[in-house]
Amino acid sequence: MKFVLTSLLILVLGMIAVGFYIKGQGNPSGEVVIGIAVLIIAFILMPLFIYKRYKNKKISDFKFENFRKDLEERSK
Repeated sequence: MKFVLTSLLILVLGMIAVGFYIKGQGNPSGEVVIGIAVLIIAFILMPLFIYKRYKNKKISDFKFENFRKDLEERSK
């Protein structure tokens, strides 16, 4: 999974760089390349990253109620 995320990030950054280069040459298709790269970031890269980071975590540990209880215990 780490290899997939790393290679996808490098691919997207390369696409953005190529898109800006093409756009700088006066070709309007550079905006399309940049747009596709942003869509890949938003709909593929971020969900994969979030899944990898929270795969083995308990969601109940991140609730605000637990944080509030810890604050109340520390303030006493």
